[in-house]
Amino acid sequence: MSSYQELLSQRDVLEKRIAEEYSRLRLDAIVTVKGLRDAYDLTEVDIFSKSSSPHTQRQPAKVAPKYRDPSTGSTWTGRGKPPAWIRDKDRSAFQIIAPPQSAGQ
Repeated sequence: MSSYQELLSQRDVLEKRIAEEYSRLRLDAIVTVKGLRDAYDLTEVDIFSKSSSPHTQRQPAKVAPKYRDPSTGSTWTGRGKPPAWIRDKDRSAFQIIAPPQSAGQ
């Protein structure tokens, strides 16, 4: 079995090798990115802009309310957990009637 000092020595050697490998891989990545940047005329805005990121979260679309509490004016879209004022009640009594669309629109 290895002694404590031998293990520490091995750890130091491994940490040095890990640091060297990381540096090499990092340099390779930098060269690759610079090559792609030059090949496609990319700018910092192209690369780091939030709008160009495929992982950017979209904000959910606003949904028009479907129900209104006549006593308070509170509204509910019909999505998610129903509020207390409509829970376990006939929802048709709270339904918002949409105004008729004119023929020109």
